[in-house]
Formats: sequence, structure tokens, C-alpha cells
Amino acid sequence: MSKRKGGDLIAEFLVKEKIPYVFGICGHGNVGLLDSLYDVKDEVKLVSPRHEQTAVHMADGFFRVSHNPAATLTSTGPGSANQIMALAVAQTDSSAVFSITANVPTSQFNRGPFQELNQHHQADFNNVIKPVVKRSFQPTRVEMLPLAMRQAAQTMTSGRPGPVNLDVPYNLFVEEAEVKEEPAWAGFNTRRSGASEADVAQTTDWLLNAERPVIFIGHGVTLSEAGEELVALAERLSIPVISSPNGMGCIDMRNALSLGFIGRNGAYQANQAGRHSDLVLAVGARFDDRSASSWMPGYSWNFPETKLIHVDVDHAEIGRNYPPDMGILADAKAFLKQILSELDRRNVAAGGRLESWRAQIAGWKAEWDKFVAPGFEMHSSPIRPERIVADCRKVMPDDAIITLDSGIHHNWFMQFWESRQPQSMLNTWGYSGMGFGPSSALGAKLAAPDRPVVSVCGDGGFTMVPHVLCTAVEYEIPVVWVVWNNFAWGAIRDLQYAYFDGREYGTAFYQGPNREPYNPDFAAWARASGVDGYTVTKSQDFAGVLEQAIAANRPALIDVHVDADVRPPATGAWELPPIPPKQPVFGTPWSPGK
Repeated sequence: MSKRKGGDLIAEFLVKEKIPYVFGICGHGNVGLLDSLYDVKDEVKLVSPRHEQTAVHMADGFFRVSHNPAATLTSTGPGSANQIMALAVAQTDSSAVFSITANVPTSQFNRGPFQELNQHHQADFNNVIKPVVKRSFQPTRVEMLPLAMRQAAQTMTSGRPGPVNLDVPYNLFVEEAEVKEEPAWAGFNTRRSGASEADVAQTTDWLLNAERPVIFIGHGVTLSEAGEELVALAERLSIPVISSPNGMGCIDMRNALSLGFIGRNGAYQANQAGRHSDLVLAVGARFDDRSASSWMPGYSWNFPETKLIHVDVDHAEIGRNYPPDMGILADAKAFLKQILSELDRRNVAAGGRLESWRAQIAGWKAEWDKFVAPGFEMHSSPIRPERIVADCRKVMPDDAIITLDSGIHHNWFMQFWESRQPQSMLNTWGYSGMGFGPSSALGAKLAAPDRPVVSVCGDGGFTMVPHVLCTAVEYEIPVVWVVWNNFAWGAIRDLQYAYFDGREYGTAFYQGPNREPYNPDFAAWARASGVDGYTVTKSQDFAGVLEQAIAANRPALIDVHVDADVRPPATGAWELPPIPPKQPVFGTPWSPGK
């Protein structure tokens, strides 16, 4: 054992775990660790955004693209509290983030020093953070750090990944002790659980005997990096694939077997396939309310009439919303490999199956394409939402990364985006926190510096984190922000129009006695920050401006004026109890016998 300073132990741990970035903001509580990070700055780079929320979103985006965790660093008190929402986003979307928070010194526990929470327990910040992380560790002696850090790393990337917290009294950063160091973990996607032979055989039997099967994939397939196996299984058995937003790209969405998203703002053919299927193989998906039309039979799914096989690495998700006919606790990639091996063992030939089922789905898709085509072909000012999606699809290369925020723009991209590769569409899905899209784009670009990164974000969401412009300039991160400017919290305003007789109140942005639509000049704001700024009000101009911004390889913002009165067509439903759901705009619910 050797005598070591706590801050040095943490810095060297980050090096051993191959954590390349710390996204953090200074404070009196963490200056001791900043001094230790100075010694490893060639191996672990410190990036300091202007807000702790953005720091966590950056780490979240970095992990989603690279599948390598990054760390965050915040000081005691409000700095650490600022990251709670962002950690909730990371937790609900299964992103590994190593959150290091400073706390008051152990010698002052429960004395109420500057920024201590002690109403219910001494140095109680870890009880604030516990609901939004997999585990919070609070070592109180330098000797406790190595084991706590190794266990934190193991927790963060084992099973279903997620954020962890190391809450460190700030005296530990500079105090020394004789310590026993722990080995590195670095275990994400290196240890995989598989299904039993009996379950693999039964699943294969059911897949081969089904007349109308679908595969429903979620983020678990993306996290497991199982896209190759998914496509191999789908194409071998001719089974259509429905994707949640965080699963999009695991199968190229231009593939004829890809049906897109399901639920309220899903594609018609996806909802129809879900409604009429006789077997659903769900892999790494959790059947949340938006992908299950709030679990109402006939809108997206028809369980228990439809047989369900639910495969997930998290036992808590199996049967949470729909009791499966077969629940399988397994890693997505390992499970899909097992099914493919079983098909090999049985000498099952590839392709040429389910022709009637696929023809029926193709008919639904043709109906849907005909219904939505006019909006994609129409030029207007302000711009129709479909044109933004279409031009992004046209201009952005296959390897481009798109980050999306919470808002009405996300509904349009869920419905019509064609993700071509895994880990290329970043969504704030489970917790839907505004600010994720504009902030995570910075982390995504650091994870993939040679790929274009475009953030499409609402005007409301962008104004929550405009300081991302400063970080892009300071650290030369060439992200392109497309601000979807409809002068409103558009998604919520549309709920008022739909359910409350158009009594709009508190959901649009106005200025002056005539209540003229108001927003800042986002392009001027960008230029004032040192970012290229553009304003687009005509649909004919957007594609060229986006192409120019991507080609310049500089931070850029495009303020796009979008028609707020065009709404995405609903093909499923979303219930907001006690408000009853609206009927789908396109298609009708289905149940057995109809």
C-alpha cells in the first residue's frame, strides 16, 4: 500500500477506466480535485460548460454515441443540485454517467456549514440525488475511495447501464492516507447474459409458426450493439420491425422490413401491424405509454390476444406493463445470436416467408404515404414541419447524428425520420427534459468528431440552455443547431386547442398590447456568441442553408420559422387521465372480431 491523496486517486481512476472527459464546473468544494485533474489533463480533458445541467447532458450524449462513459464534476450545494433533471433523463434512457459531486468537509458534518443539507441527515445531498442514479456512494475517508469508485464503475455499466454518483466530502480531495488500490473495471458490453436453451427453442418455434409476427425493439438493442443480429434475424425470417425512438437505426429505416415508430405519433403501418399481429417479440423495449397508446387495447397492441415474448436485461421491465407469454432475462445481442444459432441448427432457409402479411403491411404503408405526401411536397412561409424533416433527410449524410429535444418537433421526427445507423438519433425519451437536445449535441460531437451533428430543438427548449453557444465556441465544437421557431410551447398549446376549446393561455410567446408573436433574434444571438447565425422563413431556402452550415464545419445556428398550425397526424392515442383520448386522425382502433 502507498500513501495517496484522494484527488489523485480519483484522477488516476478516470485514467484507468479510460474515461476521456470530465464535463464540470468549478466551485470552492472541488478545487482540490481540479488540481489533481491538472496532472492528467493529457489523458482526461476537462470541458467546462456554463451550466451543470448541460454538463450531464453532454456526458449523456457522449455515452449514447460512443458507449464509453464520461464523468461530470460539480461543487457542493446548488451546482450539484442543478444536474438532477439531466441525471433523470440519463437514468430513464439508460445512459452511463459518472457523476462526481463535492460535499461539505467531514469535520463540519451537521454543523450547517456553507451549502450543507442537514435538515434530516448530515451532508444529505446524496439523498437528493439517489432517485435519479443507480447508486450513490459517499465515502468519508480517503481509504474508502478505491473500493467506492470500482463499485460505482461496475454499477454504472453492468446490466442496464445508468448514471452513478460519487459524493465526496471535499477534504478528501487533499487529504492523504495509506490505500489499497482496486483494479479497473471497464466492463460495458463485455459480460452478457443469455437465455436458457428451452426458451430459445420455444421462441424459435413460435416465430416459425406465427402468421403475423413483428419484432419490437427499444434502446436495449442499441445499447447491446445488436443491430447486425437484429437485421440478420428480421431478414432471415422476413419479420417486420417496429422501433422505439431510442432503437431507431438498429435496422436502416429505409429497409422494407422497417415499419418505423408505433403509438400516438407513430407511422400508420406500424400501429396497424401492432394491432393485427399474432406474435410480438419485444427486445430491449419497455412498452411506455407513448409507444403503447397508453396501454389501451386496439390502438397499438392487442395483448393478451396477441402472444408476447418479452426479452430484456432488466428484470423489472419484463411484465411491467404487459404480462408476457414468455419473459426472458437476457442481453439483446446474446439472445439474438442464440436464436440465429438455433435457426442454423434447424437448417431454416433465409427469406421468402410471410408474403401475405408483408403485402398487407405494404398496403397500409401505401395508404399512409399517400395521405402524408402533400405536406412533404408543399412549399410555404412559414415552413410546413414536414419540409424540415424532409430536407434534413436529404442533406444530412448517412453517418450524421441528430439530437432531438422535448417538443412538437420531436413528434414530427419520431413519425418521419429515417435513421440509417445505430447510435445516430438521440432522444430525451423517458423523462423528456428540455435542454437535452441542444446540450447533448456537444457531447455527441466530442464522441464522433468526424461525423456531422445536428441538433433540432424547439424555441422554448433552446432558450433554456442558450449558453451551449459559448461552450461550442470556447472548445471549438462544430455543432449545428436548428431552432424550430413556432413562437410557442407548441406541443402544450395544441393540447389546449384539442381538449379545452382553444382557450390558449400561457403556451405562446407574445409581446406588446397587440400580442404580437415574440422570440429573440436567435441568429443574432448566435452571432453575438461567435457562432454562425442564419434565419430561414421560406421552405425553398432551408436545405441550402443547412448544407452550407454542415460544410463549414463551424458552430452554427439556423433559426427556422415553422408553421405552428400544422400538427402531426395521430395514428394511435395518448391518454391524459381524466381527459379521454382523441380518436386517431388516420386509422381506427382495432380489436378481435372487428
